[in-house]
Amino acid sequence: MTQALRDELEAILRGWNAYEIARGANPVIDFDLRPDLTDAVPVESRLEAYHRCLDVLQRATDPAASHVHDRAQADATYLAALLGAHLPLDDYVRRTQGCDAAGWPPGYIASRRAQIQEALDGVRIGWGPKTWDELRELQGPVSAEEAAAEIRRAAEELEPAVRAATGATAPYALTVETAEVDAYWTYWLDGSGGDIRVRLNTRRARFTRTRCREAALHEVLAHGLQSASIAEHSRTHDVPWVRLFSVHAQQQTLLEGLAQTLPLFVAPGDEALTTTVRLGHYLQLVRAQLHLAVNRGDSIESLVAYARDHAPFWDDEAISDLLTDRSVNPLLRSYLWSYGAGIDWFVNLAEAGGPVAAVLHAAYREPLRPVDLTSLWPAGPRVGGWHRRVAGPHADLDFMNR
Repeated sequence: MTQALRDELEAILRGWNAYEIARGANPVIDFDLRPDLTDAVPVESRLEAYHRCLDVLQRATDPAASHVHDRAQADATYLAALLGAHLPLDDYVRRTQGCDAAGWPPGYIASRRAQIQEALDGVRIGWGPKTWDELRELQGPVSAEEAAAEIRRAAEELEPAVRAATGATAPYALTVETAEVDAYWTYWLDGSGGDIRVRLNTRRARFTRTRCREAALHEVLAHGLQSASIAEHSRTHDVPWVRLFSVHAQQQTLLEGLAQTLPLFVAPGDEALTTTVRLGHYLQLVRAQLHLAVNRGDSIESLVAYARDHAPFWDDEAISDLLTDRSVNPLLRSYLWSYGAGIDWFVNLAEAGGPVAAVLHAAYREPLRPVDLTSLWPAGPRVGGWHRRVAGPHADLDFMNR
């Protein structure tokens, strides 16, 4: 019964994906783990896809079907948003990404800011409007054309360390392309089976040699190799989860969290890379606070003031796009939360010396949901943020309280 429901939902999602592509909209499926499964249930509208996903959701009541239930809930919720529903953010994120949208206390964010400022001081970079430009110059700028070759070289160099840490054995075939897209992303991965494609957005990208190494780990050896490995596992095991990745669904916290933090696990001695991770962690926490605030209805003036105070090197266009993406775009209102939720959980995993080997090996076998991450590390922080629970000057750092 469980596998039949999974297969039914996969067929609906393939049909919905074909419908969106035919009308020139964004694909629903970002990575197809089983491209040999070509059957689809054609849909003629988003409303039809919505009702079909709801039907599967209502029948996925067996605990053994929890993966199907969670995925159908994410799909139905996202489809409802495309049809005009506007759930409160915490409900929307919980039903799609599978975690809370709680955010992090100011003291914790300040501690992460102090951490990155200390690292930047060590390389004589100050904190202010020029921080981004000075860091880019230090890391060695490269052109978009050079970046593709640099990413390939870095992926070849770092691949043995990633395979050793994760137990991944799957082969993959890599294609690197450039695109010019008016979107928030600098690079993006999609694909099917063992075939992975990395696209570099020349409109947004300002590559450096360090950024190319980061991209090799993030896109090729995290997203790419991880997806190829999970695809391989799904071909040799009768898995309970849906074999299609979509960024509005519950695997995304794992995928984005690990991709952003992989240097901490496989190249901890590379100071340029780890500094990039620390800066990314802090900025994702800031973005998450703005994500909460804009959906809470805070004034534009207060949002802009917060952004400028916490990231003085962000320009007005970056702040404008951030607020728009996280408030009025149904996909990004869900998906972009996974970056902050994911990076914070994995940074804490690395720092606390948690069950790293168990998490990394599991992460390259199956698309772990936030509930699965918590099961692997029960003592870890709450995925998606936490609230202050006890009195005292350091209460907001007591993230282990659950």
